[in-house]
Parts: sequence; C-alpha cells; structure tokens
Amino acid sequence: MQISLNLFSDYTLRTVAIGTMILGVVSGALGSYAVLRKQSLVGDAISHAALPGICLAFLITDSKAPLVMIVGASLSGWLGILVVTAIVRNTRVKEDAALGIILAVFFGVGIVLLTLIQKMPNANQAGLDKFLFGQAAALLERDIKTMGVIGVIVISLTLLFWKEFKLLCFDPAFGASLGFPMKILDILLMTLIVMAIVIGLQAVGVVLMSAMVVAPASAARQWTNRLAVMVCLAAFFGAISGVTGAVISSTAVRIPTGPMIVICASGIFLFSLAFAPNRGLIWQSPLKKVKLDLETTEVDLE
Repeated sequence: MQISLNLFSDYTLRTVAIGTMILGVVSGALGSYAVLRKQSLVGDAISHAALPGICLAFLITDSKAPLVMIVGASLSGWLGILVVTAIVRNTRVKEDAALGIILAVFFGVGIVLLTLIQKMPNANQAGLDKFLFGQAAALLERDIKTMGVIGVIVISLTLLFWKEFKLLCFDPAFGASLGFPMKILDILLMTLIVMAIVIGLQAVGVVLMSAMVVAPASAARQWTNRLAVMVCLAAFFGAISGVTGAVISSTAVRIPTGPMIVICASGIFLFSLAFAPNRGLIWQSPLKKVKLDLETTEVDLE
C-alpha cells in the first residue's frame, strides 16, 4: 500500500515510472515485429550503433537536450541498419554476421568518441557516459514529454501500416505480388524500431536496451499465435516491467533502475517460457506427455 501511495505522491518515482512505462509499451510493441522476423539481434545492433550518434550530436550542438540526443541516436542507428542491408545485399556475408560486425564497429567508434569527450575541458559533458547503462532515475518531465510524443508517433504509424507490416512479416513475396513496396515498408519498419529503441537509451542504456525489445515480445509469443494479441501482450509486459523495475529500485539503496527493469522483463519471459499454455515447458514435459497418452488410451478403450 505504501509503495502504491509513493507511486502517485512521489514526483520523482511517478516521473520515472511513466517514462519507463512509455518505453516498455513502445519497445514491446515494435519488438514483436523483430522477433517474428527472426531479427532479434537488430535491437542489439541498433542500440550499440546509436552511441556514436549521441556523441556526435553532443559535439556538434554542445547540448544534452533529449531531442538532440534522440535525433543523433536515430540517425546513427538508422545508418547502421542501412549499412547492414547494403552488406547483405551486395556481398556473401550473412545477416547475423553483418549485424555483429556493425554492432562492434559502431560501438567501438562510440566508445572512442565518448572517451575524447570526457577528456574535454567542458563541464557540460558530465553525465554523457550514463547512456551506456542508463540512468532512469534522472528522467525529467521534459524527457517524458519527448518520449511520449515520439511514442505516440511510432505507435500511430504502426497501426496505420498494420496490414502492410503483417504482410512484411509473414509473406513478403505475396505482398510484393499485390503491388506493395515491400523494400520501402521494410525501411519504414526498421526506422520505427530505431525510434522505439533510441527513446529508451537514457533510461536503460545502450548495453541493455536490446533486452527491452526482445524479452517482452518473446514472452508474448509464448501465449498466443495471433499478431494483434502478441503486440498488445508485448506492450503490456513491457509496461509492467518498466513500472515494476522503477518501483523496486526506489525501495532499496543503490539498485540501478535500468538493470532492474531488464531483470523484471527477463523474469516475465522465464515465467512465460515455463507456464504459457501449449507452448510452455511445463506443457511439454515428459510427465505431461505421459498423462496425455494415458488419457488418449482411455478414450480409445471406451
């Protein structure tokens, strides 16, 4: 009860909870498409590729405003995806290898730029390294507004192109035969995933953000075979992870919010992996199979 009261009365906790809830909803919903397309590593690549964009945005503008950081991270992450696409289409390198290469290269460049920035005699650079592991407790009202606006845009575009994205996930060849520009839709979907990832970098960080894309969507996949239900469940799981992680970190000293959010998301995934009907490990256990075989034998005897 006290925790519930603090959630509504404590300004800092309420701000962090709202921000992480927005992050969970957007990343969970868009992560569903990445999981269904077997591109889970895309989230990891984008989040790591965003780091040099954050550093360059700061070097150019000398500002750590949320919108500036998000624009820089978005452009860098989008560039990383375009480079991966170009490598896959023009060489014999497989997509997973290309994603791994771009992830390492962009992240390495980002670390070098971050080190150079930290050595600059500029007091404004303080705290820029928080983008590595996130600092959700430092979220301000302006950060929440920026995340909310971008989140509404991303979700609205997802709903607007719902049927097209469904074709892209399950049968792109059929979509192309109907006259849909599947390559453009692919770029649009990747752009939305980039935006969903970069809004959470300040809260969760570059290193852990990929988990917020994959874990809620993977958990939702265990419970349903319908896309609409999966997207809604993934958004719900992401929101629950964000709020729960923020509340737990506020009740103890020196527990970082970002990693706690990821732990909560991972816990939901493990629970779903074990107990989800039909697909859960409990349903596929040898004991369950023996029981089903006995029931089938009894029916045959009757």
